[in-house]
Amino acid sequence: MPRWKELPAEISSSERQLLVQLRRLKDHSDLSLAALAGRTSYSRSSWERYLNGKKPVPRKAVEELARVCGTEPTRLLVLYDVAERSRPRAAAAGRTDDAPSASPKSARPLEPAREAEPEPEQERETSSAAAPGPEPEPKPEPEPIPEQRQPESRRPGRTVPLGWLVAVVVLAVAVSFGAGLLTARAWDDDAPAKKKTGSVAAGTGYLRGQTYECAVQRKDGRLRAGHSDTREMLLDINSTGFDVVEAQCLLREKGFDPGVFDGLYDERTKGAAKKFQQAHHLVVDGIIGPDTWRELRR
Repeated sequence: MPRWKELPAEISSSERQLLVQLRRLKDHSDLSLAALAGRTSYSRSSWERYLNGKKPVPRKAVEELARVCGTEPTRLLVLYDVAERSRPRAAAAGRTDDAPSASPKSARPLEPAREAEPEPEQERETSSAAAPGPEPEPKPEPEPIPEQRQPESRRPGRTVPLGWLVAVVVLAVAVSFGAGLLTARAWDDDAPAKKKTGSVAAGTGYLRGQTYECAVQRKDGRLRAGHSDTREMLLDINSTGFDVVEAQCLLREKGFDPGVFDGLYDERTKGAAKKFQQAHHLVVDGIIGPDTWRELRR
């Protein structure tokens, strides 16, 4: 079975859960990406982008993958709807895959400005120069006629003073920089407390590469390590977050030590999960789901 690439850290947990299930379905079908492209309406490169989290997977692709693998798509479509609601509106608006963009309409050329009509004084000078007769008396040079301004209606567009534009850009950069400093300081101040108490809610403030403490205790009849209260989240290879820290702590409490408590579902964590599932007569696939969570919290 090929090893999948790690999913991008910026995608939501619901999107990650959907992709984990699609990967698992594809692996169990023993179909390669090329074979999958031959049986669906999506290319091999499209499936590679979808399953590695590079591009949101369309709803139709989820249905076709379930059909090709002989699985009822209802559960996958529920996961898809949850992931769809967690995506930004801008990403949901650009849902179509590889769709050709409509060619922009050609801009209408500006109407050429009309030539200024000659001044009456100039016409009189021209006609007098052409008519035969005695040489006219020299006249004083006329004052220069001021240049006519182009009417407002014929200007190509409204311009903004350069000084105002520079001031707005500088202000926006300063505000963004200040907000970034405040956010970074808040994370730095909060990080030690998370490591000591281990009571941060799942999905907030998780830092990769940090080891968290396990303070497992029984509350309301269930074991809890203080990192997550989930009992349904699906965890598999490359899953990250406080849900994984919670599972690692509970595995050690049950006597199946994964060796590390950093929130990364790696091969060691999956091996500990398989041993726990085998000891409790569960499906031994290394994927922590509702059945495994139920046994871990007993």
